[in-house]
Amino acid sequence: MPKLSYLIPCYFNELNIPITSTKLIENELLFPADTTFEYVMVDDGSKDNTWRELEKFKEQYPEKVRIVKLASNVGSFNAILAAANYATGDCNVILAADLQDPPELIPKMYDYWQKGVKLIIANRQDRQESWSQKLFSNTFHYMMKNFALSNVPTGGFDLVVFDSQLREKIVEMDEKNSNFLYLLTWLGFDYVNIPYTRLKREVGKSRWTVKKKIKMFIDSFVAFSFFPLRMISVSGIFLGLIALLYGFFIIIAKIIGWEDSAGWSSLMVVLLFVSSFQMIALGIIGEYVWRGLDASRKRPNFVVDKTKL
Repeated sequence: MPKLSYLIPCYFNELNIPITSTKLIENELLFPADTTFEYVMVDDGSKDNTWRELEKFKEQYPEKVRIVKLASNVGSFNAILAAANYATGDCNVILAADLQDPPELIPKMYDYWQKGVKLIIANRQDRQESWSQKLFSNTFHYMMKNFALSNVPTGGFDLVVFDSQLREKIVEMDEKNSNFLYLLTWLGFDYVNIPYTRLKREVGKSRWTVKKKIKMFIDSFVAFSFFPLRMISVSGIFLGLIALLYGFFIIIAKIIGWEDSAGWSSLMVVLLFVSSFQMIALGIIGEYVWRGLDASRKRPNFVVDKTKL
């Protein structure tokens, strides 16, 4: 009998867990009768009663619920990676604990997996969120698609069903400062794309802060794109050509007797501009170098505090 493993990261979700767990159990009725289920839920270093709520779910369904508590908050993608390390299903689904992604889509996605498709993506066509959240999300996914991974769907995705073969590959890679979802598309398998509208969060408060969003953007972009480095090279060549042309202009001006009206003010502007460009370029290079250093240390992406399997 095929087993479907749910990989669910949880962070300050004590109010969501009772609702989500009930919804997931009810959703089982929409699957073929021979399907078995496994819920791998990871407490990503929450400081509320998330772990206790997970224990209650485990007590209700001890055979199908596996819970993991991490020692500290390491981010949702590393929490998903932790869940993937403990999953045993033939098929897997990543689902947020706040139910902004409708579980009702999963049976349809699972049906594609049964037909042999190894990656099924629920693609966000719209979001029931504020304009600022939409702006950040749309900008991020536009840049990822156009400058990093051209095969990702427009609008991004959070809900995805994938074969155990893909899960094992990503667990084996154990990448640092990466994005689990985009690694699935990076593997190169053909996928089916199912459009949907992401729902507004009804219970609890999101901990997805601006600082975390910026880090996620930088990590994802650096992990899958060399575009920033290429832009440094192109900008350097462009500035070099401008400097060369300006040098010819100064020589010709002196030959024909033009006075140098630019003076020290223009020189200082040029120096400040070039210095600013150099600092930005060093910062971009530093992001890549730091991530290479971090990977070379081989520190774990997460540390497990305790489990109930």
